[in-house]
Amino acid sequence: MFRSVPLLSKLHPRIGKQYHLKNSVRWFHVQSSSDLVNCEIASYSEPIYNNCRELISGCLSGFLPKTYSTSCSTLSHDTLKDNPVSDMLVDSFGRLHTYLRISLTERCNLRCQYCMPAEGVELTPGPRLLSKNEIVRLANLFVSSGVDKIRLTGGEPTIRKDIEEICLHLSNLKGLKTLAMTTNGITLSKKLLKLKECGLSALNISLDTLVPSKFEFMTRRKGHERVMESINTAIILGYNPVKVNCVVMRGFNDDEILDFIELTRERPINIRFIEFMPFDGNVWNVKKLVPYSEMLDRVVKEYPDLKRLQDNPTDTAKNFRIEGHCGTVSFITSMTEHFCAGCNRLRLLADGNFKVCLFGPSESIPVPNAIWTKGHLVSLY
Repeated sequence: MFRSVPLLSKLHPRIGKQYHLKNSVRWFHVQSSSDLVNCEIASYSEPIYNNCRELISGCLSGFLPKTYSTSCSTLSHDTLKDNPVSDMLVDSFGRLHTYLRISLTERCNLRCQYCMPAEGVELTPGPRLLSKNEIVRLANLFVSSGVDKIRLTGGEPTIRKDIEEICLHLSNLKGLKTLAMTTNGITLSKKLLKLKECGLSALNISLDTLVPSKFEFMTRRKGHERVMESINTAIILGYNPVKVNCVVMRGFNDDEILDFIELTRERPINIRFIEFMPFDGNVWNVKKLVPYSEMLDRVVKEYPDLKRLQDNPTDTAKNFRIEGHCGTVSFITSMTEHFCAGCNRLRLLADGNFKVCLFGPSESIPVPNAIWTKGHLVSLY
């Protein structure tokens, strides 16, 4: 099903030599709407996913729940008709990749234990990172090819000095519907008004605990009150919902699940419980993993009127509402119930490389200069 082809010889000037890609998800030309496949079945036939799934399933024996599963089943003819997407953004499973995540920096002002060692990591030299103009140019070409949502990530995106200018330029791209950002919230409250004025339309704030001492232990930094202030500022400025991402870890914060849900009672917060990805130094360790089925059981016992909402086929989250609550509750089941079938994401890294799948091989795809013709995306390699 996949073909291995060389990268175009004219690469991004800051990136290395041409080479052949192996075992990566490939784009191909959809000749007609009849080429679309049942993506739930196709996702299981994809060799990279199969290899990962075998490894994960072996480690998570007994943790794989069958309830509330979400998949996109089949992409309908109407889906293709309603999305004028370049053929190069349609993959061999018929998935439309209309959501681009752009990492603005590799740097972060926290040192979360599950993310980074205390001493930090080796960073790409500044001159090799994408400039503001390069980011805007690449984003414009993706949007003109059919991408309608961009999310700014990092590292921590708010520590980039030109974040407001980048938001202003991106938000003015013709065809872009949503400009979002994921942030740890440490410096957000002071910048958010300006960012909103510059077109930032959606927000995810990461917060793994409501206890300041646990926050400092996990992140190796102070700043819990500043994150809470950022959440409150976002609500005041009218972001609805304010998405709060919480990675749930057994023995650390799994006792706070119900406390987090209480944040949704009177405020437009979407609390998103994310399954811990237990990869530590090339060793899978599931001791800290709290599977979705267990989290859901705990919530239902306390809130029996929890109701499942209708998910979009491309959602990574399983979404719920509790009767009488202003906000909502979601679960992101990265480990126990995959959502590969509905994936519509692309990832542009801060160094100009391209990452298709977080569960895929470690290699990334360099983004060449010569992938564009008349301002439209024509090839990714």
